[in-house]
Amino acid sequence: QVQLVESGGGSVQAGGSLRLSCAASEYTSTTKCVGWFRQTPGKEREGVAYIDTLNSATYYADSVKGRFTISQDIAKNTVYLQMNRLKPEDTAMYYCAATSWVCSPDANQYNDWGQGTQVTVSS
Repeated sequence: QVQLVESGGGSVQAGGSLRLSCAASEYTSTTKCVGWFRQTPGKEREGVAYIDTLNSATYYADSVKGRFTISQDIAKNTVYLQMNRLKPEDTAMYYCAATSWVCSPDANQYNDWGQGTQVTVSS
């Protein structure tokens, strides 16, 4: 089981930027993809961005494409989410998750989850 710890959340005004980090205890040989998801109260968890840990291919939800960038530092076992031009609708708890399957927006395919980090964007 991979232990994941998110950091970097906070409060920012609309148009601002934040960088989230997801530090993993280790990436096992079966870890294929790390994704960022977000959730607000009363809503389902939404996939935001994903990175294939083997070839660094990236995927984004339409709502964040062009504003968010996911990347990884393999030596540090860390995945980052750079969030630019933030909007109030980006306000949510952000989670990172790892899976032994291919990257997918389906949260059910992810085995390991962090505790989350709150992002609040004010207008």
